[in-house]
Amino acid sequence: MSELTLTEMAVAVLSTRDGRAKTALSRAHAATWFAARAEGRALPLGNAVPPLRPARPEQPTLLDPRDVPRRRPGSVQGRIALLHAVAHIELNAVDLHWDIIARFADTPMPLGFYDDWVKSADEESKHFNMICDCLEAMGSHYGALPAHAGMWRAAEDTAQDFLGRLAVVPMVLEARGLDVTPGMIEVFERAGETAAVAAMQVIYAEEVHHVAYGSKWFHFLCGRHDIDPKTAFHDLVRRYFHGALKPPFNEEKRAEAGIPPDFYWPLTESSSIKG
Repeated sequence: MSELTLTEMAVAVLSTRDGRAKTALSRAHAATWFAARAEGRALPLGNAVPPLRPARPEQPTLLDPRDVPRRRPGSVQGRIALLHAVAHIELNAVDLHWDIIARFADTPMPLGFYDDWVKSADEESKHFNMICDCLEAMGSHYGALPAHAGMWRAAEDTAQDFLGRLAVVPMVLEARGLDVTPGMIEVFERAGETAAVAAMQVIYAEEVHHVAYGSKWFHFLCGRHDIDPKTAFHDLVRRYFHGALKPPFNEEKRAEAGIPPDFYWPLTESSSIKG
C-alpha cells in the first residue's frame, strides 16, 4: 500500500469529527511526516482538496459570538468555561494548520513551510488534549458548553488568498493569544489549578513559534512578489478581519514572533477605519 501524500493526511484530519480522534490522527500523521524527514526525504505533497469546513463533533453547540454566555473566572464553573473556550480554540487551530497545507498546495513553497505547519498542527493537537484532560479532571469535558461559531470564518474568508490567510490567522488571531494567555495563567495560579497552569504555560511558549511561522512565511511571500509587508498586512487585515485590533498588546512576545508594533497599532479601534 502506497503511503499517503501530505495533502491526503491533511484532508483526513479535516474530515474527522471527534476531537480526540482528530488530534490522534493529526499527531500520527505528523509523526509519519517527521520520520520521513529524519530519513532525509519528504512525503509527496499531492493535491487532495480540503473541505470548505472541517468535520466537527455534534457537541459543542456553536453560537454566534454575541450569544456565548460569559462566566466569571473566579468560580469553578467560570474556570471550566475558560478552559472549554481554550479547547475550542485549539481544536480549530489543528484544522487551520492542516488546512493551510492542503488549501494552498498549488503554490510552490520550500519544505520548511510544511515542516513548520505540520509541527504546529501536532502541537495544537497536544494542547487540545492537555486542556481536555484538565476539563475532565474538573468533572467536565469538551462539548459540555456552547462555543464560538465564528472561529472558522477567517479560514472561509481567506480560502482563496494565501497571504490573507497568513496575515489573519497566525498574525492576528494567534497573536491575540499571546496577549491574553498571561492573564489566564494568573487566573489558574490564583485558584491553585496546577494542571491548568502547566498546560497554559506550554501553550504560551509554543504559540510564540506558531505566530513566528506566520510572520516568516508572510514575509517570504511578500519578498517573492516584491510587496511591502507592512502595507500588505494592513490592507489584508482591514479586508478580512471583522473588527479592529484591541490593546493591550504583548509587545515583547509579538516582537519575539517577528511582528513589530507598527504592524498592529495602526489597526487598533481608534485608528482603523472599517469598510
